[in-house]
Amino acid sequence: MTGGAMINVSDRDAVVAHTQAWVESVVVKHNFCPFARREVESQRLRYQVVEQPLPAVGLQALADECALLDREAGIETTLLVCPRGYEAFEDFLDLVDLANQLLEQLGYEGVYQLAHFHPDYQFEGVDKADASNYTNRSPYPMLHLIREASMAKALASYEAPEQIPERNVALARSLGATAMQEALDACRRRRPG
Repeated sequence: MTGGAMINVSDRDAVVAHTQAWVESVVVKHNFCPFARREVESQRLRYQVVEQPLPAVGLQALADECALLDREAGIETTLLVCPRGYEAFEDFLDLVDLANQLLEQLGYEGVYQLAHFHPDYQFEGVDKADASNYTNRSPYPMLHLIREASMAKALASYEAPEQIPERNVALARSLGATAMQEALDACRRRRPG
């Protein structure tokens, strides 16, 4: 399926399974986000699949997730997974820009923060083959909606939080691009259930 095709339920289940595998076997295992383990173990991480590739649908899903997080204190963070329509990294960055604008328009600046991940993520000024890009590479394009107050609280109790990105880059480079790609590929093989 490509373009405007909808994914069916079994596909949605596979997308969530692949994303959960990535969170567990890449993000948590390598401690790319030192705060992820707690949220995974307490089951306060929500996975939401955006089934239509249209930017308006993705932006509405983002607005809906903000409203849900407003109502549901038991959900700490949401991953909005976009399996179709944003295969090109540049197209995805356009969606990220629109999403950040929407958060500001809805009055969520300072309330929620957006991180983003993509299978072809490439940091500006870094070679595409550099292993450091894998700190932000995921099985599918996704927007990560984070509660800013929770992040500030977690960072306040974490020693040298400003060094997290550098530590992640060093770790990814020490593991190597081949190993990181193999780990990402393995996530895509996890079956739902």
